[in-house]
Amino acid sequence: MFLNYRILAGACFLVRVSLAQDSVSIPEHRLMPRFPDSEMTSLEFVEDTNYRLILSSLQRTRGLVSSENSEMLRGDITKIIYEVASEFSGQDVFEYFKKEASERNYKILFSCSGRECGSSNYWANDIFGNRVLYGPERNQYYSVFDAATEGREDFVAMYIITRGNRRVYVYFEFIEPGGTQSRIDIFDSDRLLSELQAERSVVLKNIEFENDLSLTRDSDISYLISLLEKNPSLKFYLVAHLYQEGVKSDELIARSHQRANVLLQLLLGNGIDREQIEAYGAGPFAPNCGAERCTDRVELVMQ
Repeated sequence: MFLNYRILAGACFLVRVSLAQDSVSIPEHRLMPRFPDSEMTSLEFVEDTNYRLILSSLQRTRGLVSSENSEMLRGDITKIIYEVASEFSGQDVFEYFKKEASERNYKILFSCSGRECGSSNYWANDIFGNRVLYGPERNQYYSVFDAATEGREDFVAMYIITRGNRRVYVYFEFIEPGGTQSRIDIFDSDRLLSELQAERSVVLKNIEFENDLSLTRDSDISYLISLLEKNPSLKFYLVAHLYQEGVKSDELIARSHQRANVLLQLLLGNGIDREQIEAYGAGPFAPNCGAERCTDRVELVMQ
């Protein structure tokens, strides 16, 4: 038992207390920059697909969620979620992007805020298909911008929500009917390796737990598998962090270790060598805290 705690302590010292976001280049789309001190938490790219651009508030009619005004488009769609630092409000974020759109000479096609937008449940689940974006109606903003430039007919749909836990998220859908000019791929294994070599550890993106025994359906480990397959001579630690007020540290360590093992077993099931990676749970130790909260996360640490 004592040996296990010594190993855990060693792993914790290898993990930086905070990620130092400013030292890592966070991707952003050419049509709109990210909000300062925000972190990309989700990225999806859909190539050459049909897309309905919502241009009014939402309502439910005969059991179906609909809008009075919308437009059908076809093109490449980039979907990005950013989590905003806790010292900023949803209104701060909304005003920032409204000014940014104005400076870029974008035309506002539709905008709403609060309850006038309709149910946040409709937006999060029926329109965007992401429950992370659900929150109180009074805390939501939605805008659509015509971002046409240099002969291109591009559009930006933006949804901002402050959830009940006071976390602020801004969600973008970038619609490029003529095809994307610069595809973003945050989960590129070569980029991940470069960050690891520079920082020695990185927080793994797009990996979230439904509970201590399973990942969410939206989690993606393909980029991590690719990194390990391309670099069989390199060895790593998986370190899971878990913070919860009122829960004893030894329980949080055990639960976080369980989470790390779940991820490890998924990697082994995809052919990764058991000798290449080890799993540890750091519980609430080495926290990565904002102004009012500490984040649950999994970090990949180079041995």
